[in-house]
Amino acid sequence: MNSFKRDPVELPLSAVWLSNSIAECKGRQEFHAKQSPQVLKTLLETALIESAESSNRIEGVTVERNRLKPLVIGHSQPRDRSEEEVAGYRKALDLIHKKYQSLKVDPETIKALHRLCRGESWDAGKWKEKDNDIIRKHPDGRVEVIFKPVGAAQTPDMMNQLCLAYEHSVTQLKYPDLYAVACLVLDFLSIHPFRDGNGRVSRLLTLLALYQHGFRVGKYISLERIVEQSKDTYYESLNKSSQNWHQAKHDMNPWLHYFLGTVLAAYKEFEDRAGNLRPGRGAKTQMITQAIEGQTGEFGIADIERACPAVSRPMIRVVLESLRAQGQVEVLGTGRSAHWRKRDKSS
Repeated sequence: MNSFKRDPVELPLSAVWLSNSIAECKGRQEFHAKQSPQVLKTLLETALIESAESSNRIEGVTVERNRLKPLVIGHSQPRDRSEEEVAGYRKALDLIHKKYQSLKVDPETIKALHRLCRGESWDAGKWKEKDNDIIRKHPDGRVEVIFKPVGAAQTPDMMNQLCLAYEHSVTQLKYPDLYAVACLVLDFLSIHPFRDGNGRVSRLLTLLALYQHGFRVGKYISLERIVEQSKDTYYESLNKSSQNWHQAKHDMNPWLHYFLGTVLAAYKEFEDRAGNLRPGRGAKTQMITQAIEGQTGEFGIADIERACPAVSRPMIRVVLESLRAQGQVEVLGTGRSAHWRKRDKSS
């Protein structure tokens, strides 16, 4: 496939530095994984909710915040199409978490991931039947075609070629692992094999491939949330690296740097959160406390909920009241409009 046609590959020094930093973090991940099971359970639940929410929200699919936890953690029955897609994404994540070792990166697995995250869509798990363009909508209403993916007629063959090229790269150790995963994802998005849901499947494919190479940070830190938070850079790097892709003369570096930066950011966050959440009781309490410490100025309970999606609102209130009794925070106002503020420790 196009990104796998480069031989030999010379990584720029910046990419080598990022890759080495990720490798060091990977070497430490088992140490952090030995933290209290309750700590890891809390991080896992948070990552599941954030991943299902962010990956869908990037594509404009949203659900009410109070429905996220029941859908993702509680397995509540979806009420509408948007909820079906969020719940389906959670099922796809569950498949990867539990069976990543036995799943092959092949067309059938990719279609299965699409089938899960597209819910009851009529074309779930099916390659596109019509050609599709990647467009950019401008504020003045203009629509610009920024990339023409592979045509529908060529898609099945191109997806077979992509999976074979990736498998060859991995089994023959042709490219460094992280570079091979970056190539896989860029080529997948350049083919754009589905009518809809390509972005979501690309992020699931990223998680699966990273898992299989031993980079399991996505289990505890949402890669999808990090992508959403850097969405402009994400699209910009894809756009730059997809230019001249059809002629296999594209520049991998913009996408490679973004991809490596995302993985490293996830590892840094994992080490920070896993290292600061101490084994023993109260992992969720510690997570709430961390979120409060990270607030600047006035904040509401909704701000803490966004930082701790796996934690209930009543528990957040309990922690806030405890911190208020200790003189660490103060409440401003009453009722639903009440806000909070950290107290100056020097006062």
